[in-house]
Amino acid sequence: MNPEFWQTRWQEKRIGFNQSEVNPLLTKYFNHLNVPAGGRVFVPLCGKSIDMAWLTAQGYNVVGVELVETAVQEFFAEQNIVPTVYQHADNPIIKSYQGQLAGRTITLWVADIFALSAEDIGFVDAVYDKAALIALPANMRVKYSEQVRQLSDTADKKFAPQLLITLNYDQNKKNGPPFSISNEQIQQYYGEHYQINELINEPATIGSAPELKVTEHIWLLN
Repeated sequence: MNPEFWQTRWQEKRIGFNQSEVNPLLTKYFNHLNVPAGGRVFVPLCGKSIDMAWLTAQGYNVVGVELVETAVQEFFAEQNIVPTVYQHADNPIIKSYQGQLAGRTITLWVADIFALSAEDIGFVDAVYDKAALIALPANMRVKYSEQVRQLSDTADKKFAPQLLITLNYDQNKKNGPPFSISNEQIQQYYGEHYQINELINEPATIGSAPELKVTEHIWLLN
């Protein structure tokens, strides 16, 4: 997957992955992360997800990363926020948009996630990955999981817990994204550094292939 793929998807408004309602799995299981009041949640490959607005409404600050600047601009416009835009100190092609919502701060980086450092992201208490891992082909996922781990490394060298949502289906019947990810792959990507707990799995659908048999999984990594 290259940046042009996602730029084109947003330009052509082929963004069926963007939901108009808050993800019910987030509202039901977020408390498993035990984020302290006023804590900071990292949302990788965030798009313009309204889940971020829900997080601020619960009293949390949010930091996200999104490759496509249009998505970031649309998020702030749809939330009626006029953000402040900052250029990255060392890389002129990277910038961040920052604004206030529900009394909390949302900072969204416009960047390739692999170009950012833990210093850029800042301290986070938890990671919410709804649509990032499943957006990446298999040959990028190990590198991605390592990068998110490094970006969420805490002072005591314990990685911030993650709430991770994945899909499992017959990949031969559909080209991703979203990609199918098996339980064995979850162990491969995260088993060395986290305790993995499957909170639930349930039937789901993919809008572009409603006939496909899909199982949605939600994982707690801590």
